[in-house]
Amino acid sequence: MNQHYDIIIIGAGVSGCAIARELSKYDAKILVFEKDEDVCCGTSKANSAIIHAGYDAKPGSLKAKMNIRGNELMTKLAEELDIPFKRIGSLVVCTDEALREGIEELYNRGIANGVPDMKILSCEEVMQMEPNISDDVVCALYAPTAGIICPFRLNIALAECANQNDVEFKFNTPVTKVTQIENGFLIETPEGELYSNAVINAAGCHADEIHNQVSANKLHITPRKGDYMLLDRSCEGFIGHIIFPQPTSMGKGILVTPTVNGNTLIGPTAIDTDNKDEAPLTSEGLEKVVLGSAKNVKNLPLKQVITGFSGLRAHEDGGEFILEEVKDCPGFFDCAGIESPGLTACPAIGEYMAKLVADKLSLSKKQDWNAICHDVIKPFELPEQERDQLIKEHPEYGRVICRCETITEGEILDAIRRTLGARSLDGVKRRTRAGMGRCQGGFCSPRVMEIIGRETGISFEEITKNGGDSKILLGRTKDES
Repeated sequence: MNQHYDIIIIGAGVSGCAIARELSKYDAKILVFEKDEDVCCGTSKANSAIIHAGYDAKPGSLKAKMNIRGNELMTKLAEELDIPFKRIGSLVVCTDEALREGIEELYNRGIANGVPDMKILSCEEVMQMEPNISDDVVCALYAPTAGIICPFRLNIALAECANQNDVEFKFNTPVTKVTQIENGFLIETPEGELYSNAVINAAGCHADEIHNQVSANKLHITPRKGDYMLLDRSCEGFIGHIIFPQPTSMGKGILVTPTVNGNTLIGPTAIDTDNKDEAPLTSEGLEKVVLGSAKNVKNLPLKQVITGFSGLRAHEDGGEFILEEVKDCPGFFDCAGIESPGLTACPAIGEYMAKLVADKLSLSKKQDWNAICHDVIKPFELPEQERDQLIKEHPEYGRVICRCETITEGEILDAIRRTLGARSLDGVKRRTRAGMGRCQGGFCSPRVMEIIGRETGISFEEITKNGGDSKILLGRTKDES
């Protein structure tokens, strides 16, 4: 491997893929490196799935600007990428009269940031909107432009769109070293060396390590762990808006929110850690989730919890997004410190970073760029006549593999066969929801593995949950004869 690219992007999370999609509008040879086996394997895979309105960030900050712009872009982007997105509005709940000023401060900050249509609601107005809100509610900040989205589909669709517009992706390939050389950069990986005119560092929790290889002005990122609990879809309708507590210096606190698929999500905690790659779920973390959520929402049906999970956010010491060309390393661009509201901001980050790089390299726009992507066909979301015709032509769409989520063999085949297709159980799950239901894959996992093996040629023993060493099977109990 000894090739030359115009641009190399390090990291295939939501920011890296948003940048890749925007840059795919230009005539350039572009490669995205990802150390894991798929897109959406780091910070982007475990978050609150919230599109924030934009009242929280400090006015004038990049966080504020990218949040507002990202929120504005999200409706059109979701339509182009064929992903679910709902503007259901958010409530920041005050449960202590002494803290009412904090709600007014958030409102004023939102006005300064340009957040539209906000209101401060009385106790009675909040309870009318959300009957399960805490009895201690004093008032709440209502922001109707906040919404919910599927973060997996957003990340995957951004990558698919970039790929269909000629951006290359290379998985299971960590970047081990970046060195500035004359007219560009030498990129070292376990598979060999490459050269690039420009590098974009979107490496999440590892962005400081990459940056510090080329710059004397050092960055420091702290991985911040967040624990979550997910409730079954039988709880759909328990709440109708995103419910936030008043924020603290550690984040936006324990929220309770519907998801686009009808579940209820609770979390996250905010626990600083030294591990940049693993975020083990703990009983202590889950206890904090339960106690924190109960402060703002009563009668949570916790017996309907179907799973817990945790993820990491990349907290830079300054608490700000870093989106810039590195001053002492021309041609090297940082997209670092992307924590909340990073998911909301990603289309704006893509737009902003792509312009910086395109201007630097004097790139010209393509004439035939394609903005449109299509999600996996979901037969049970089609009108009955269309579904019947689909199954008649393609019987695999009539064979249900995942009973909890009613996911068919046809959907799983699509997830594997499409551009940048799934190669693991989690890859299939993030594209189709097979395994995300009440039994958490207890019934469907062996059948999904059979389909992956049949389609890809990967042996049963080599199929993984999420790449690396996460093999499902240790060996056979008896030899085949």
